[in-house]
Amino acid sequence: MGLLDTILGRSKPVRPDLDQLFALPAAAITLQAGAGLLPTGAGSVCFASVEGGAFARLQEEVRELLDADTGRGGVPVEFSQDAYGYTWLLARHPADDTVSLVNDLHAVNTLLQDAGFGPQLLCSLIGFRDAAQERASALVYLYKRGTFYPFAPLPGTAEKRDSTLELQIRSLLGDDLRIEPDLGRWFPVWGAPGLGPAVEER
Repeated sequence: MGLLDTILGRSKPVRPDLDQLFALPAAAITLQAGAGLLPTGAGSVCFASVEGGAFARLQEEVRELLDADTGRGGVPVEFSQDAYGYTWLLARHPADDTVSLVNDLHAVNTLLQDAGFGPQLLCSLIGFRDAAQERASALVYLYKRGTFYPFAPLPGTAEKRDSTLELQIRSLLGDDLRIEPDLGRWFPVWGAPGLGPAVEER
C-alpha cells in the first residue's frame, strides 16, 4: 500500500485466510453450549460459475476429491445452481463430525483458489439447527473479507431474519471467530444448500 493510499484513507484488501475455517469446530461447541444450536453436518461453498472446459474439469476434480471421503461417513457431493446463477457445492457428514466437514470445505476452497478461481469464490457456510429441528441457522464465511457472520431465517416466514438470534450468535462467538463488523455485509443466503435438516447418523 502506497503513501497516497494511506493519506486518502484507503485500506489494503484483506487477503483470504482459509485457515480461519478451522476455527469452526470450536465455534460449534460454543454455539451448542450457549444457544442450544447443533451442527447439521451439512456445509456448502458458493462460487460464481465460469464457462469453459477448464472449470468443468475443476468441478469434476472437486467431486472426486470429496466423493473419495464417503467411506468416512459422508455422502456424495452435490452441485446446484441458484436463481442468480451462482453454483453451490454441498458436502455432508454425520452431524457430530464437524471436523471432517470443515476439512472438506477447506479443501474445496483451496482447490479453487490454487487453480486460479479465487475471484469466483463468494462464501462458505455450515448449517445449524436447534434440538427440535425447528430453527435453522448458519455460520457464513466471506471469502474476500476473511470474516464470518451468522444467518438465521425465521421459521415459517418468507425471507425474514431472526435478528435477535443473529446478534446472540455474534456475541457468543466473538472469541472464537473473526466476526464481520459491518452488518451491511451480513448478506442473506435464502434457501442455501446446507440450511436443511441434520444429516442422519450412520
